[in-house]
Order: sequence, then C-alpha cells, then structure tokens
Amino acid sequence: MKITSVNVRKIEKEGSRMKGIASVLLDDSFAVHDIRIIEGDNGLFIAMPSRKTAAGGYRDIAHPINPEVRSMFEEAILEAYDKAEDVATDEEE
Repeated sequence: MKITSVNVRKIEKEGSRMKGIASVLLDDSFAVHDIRIIEGDNGLFIAMPSRKTAAGGYRDIAHPINPEVRSMFEEAILEAYDKAEDVATDEEE
C-alpha cells in the first residue's frame, strides 16, 4: 500500500485545537477523507474520521491497523500540512 496523494486544508478557528483537514489517496484507488489535524500538548497529530455513537462516544470509521501504517499516514499528512498555504485571516485582507 502506498499513499499516492495527500490534500490538506488548513483551518484557523480561535480557541480550536483543530488545525486542518486532510484527504489521503491510497494506490490511486481508495480515498480517506476528513482526517483531522489536531494541535496536542506534544505537537501535531492526526485523528482518523469518526462518527458519534448512540451512547455519545465516538468510533473511527476508518483507521490504520498497525503502528507502521499510522506512522506512514501521520508523516505524509503532517509533511503536506507544513507545505500547505496558510489560511488568510481577516486582518490580512
């Protein structure tokens, strides 16, 4: 399995730890959307797409099965995040 494309949209929302949303294309054949880029206490990390359960918790819709694949996703997404253009804010316009 190979990540063939990563698209990142940076988000700036005051008071939010979410810094962006990513979509990943695997082997030019399978897409995973809505991967969140979160600012944690120890830096940026990714959160896989999830949905709210009837009990009020959250459950991943898609996720890596092993640490190696999670690292592959995280490295590719955070590299694309670093290269993505910054979001324009109201003060810049």
